[in-house]
Amino acid sequence: MISLLFPQLPDAPRAFIGLLFVFAATIFFTAKLADHLPKDGGRDYAHDGKLSAGKPRGAGIIFVLVFVAGALLFAPLHPEMIIYLILMVICMMTGYLDDASKNPWGEYKKGFLDLCVAAMVAFTYLKFNGSDLDLALFGVTITLPAWLFAILTVVLVWASVNVTNCADGVDGLSGTLTIVTLLSIYVLDLIREREDTYGFLILLLCVCILGYLWFNATPSKLMMGDAGSRTMGLFISIAILKLGAPILYIPVALVLILDGGLGLIKVSLIRFLKLHIMKNIRTPLHDHVRKNWNWSNTQTVYRFAIIQIMISLAVIYCVLSVG
Repeated sequence: MISLLFPQLPDAPRAFIGLLFVFAATIFFTAKLADHLPKDGGRDYAHDGKLSAGKPRGAGIIFVLVFVAGALLFAPLHPEMIIYLILMVICMMTGYLDDASKNPWGEYKKGFLDLCVAAMVAFTYLKFNGSDLDLALFGVTITLPAWLFAILTVVLVWASVNVTNCADGVDGLSGTLTIVTLLSIYVLDLIREREDTYGFLILLLCVCILGYLWFNATPSKLMMGDAGSRTMGLFISIAILKLGAPILYIPVALVLILDGGLGLIKVSLIRFLKLHIMKNIRTPLHDHVRKNWNWSNTQTVYRFAIIQIMISLAVIYCVLSVG
């Protein structure tokens, strides 16, 4: 939008203004609107879950809408990106409605909605990008049948939405890990010299999350809820797809996958196969380390982030070596 109104404005100043704008806007609207958000009732199943009772929940609606507004104002968008932004708003709204509901939505209902969004992402990506799969760590690119690429993309998007959602349970954890993952993808994007606008959108969302973390750092004043965590997971999956090497999702989001994904695997094994092979592991892992290893919230956030940074640096080095 700004580029249309002021075509003479260079990209660098426009991007600089955009990043400052979304950070300031996130802080401003969060401070003004926090009291109008639904209140958390505390979670019996989470370690120290009752401590969150009464805090505003669903703050993701604020930083996601600020991000979308910032993208429309400052990013040179094309139809593919606009579709992704619409899907992010849909994902955010389903999460927020769940946050605001007195009776939480069932797992199957949310899972079906995630599946619909994932299918739309797969269709959109294939339409604009094709079905090439870059095995970046091996220096090989293969072309998959469109139907197989679509199935794998749906799995990727659905998994990313849900593991990021499940990793949200400690002040600042999911937001910090999301920033580390997204900045890793951004650096890989620069290394691979991919020419698209998604790199700027990555920075834009990271800045919005930082604005949210201003209030969510321990001890938090509010929580993002499903409105934020699910949308962050969706954005991560699209970012890794636009990188052209979706296989790199595993290492650059490994801590999110392990923290949130082990719980999904554990529940699925018990529910569908009656297997109890992880009885001694409390899930999500952030509850295990706090309850069983006596880590504080701050230690959990720092140590999980340190592990992911270390892994991401190794991935970046390997991609540089291969390239």
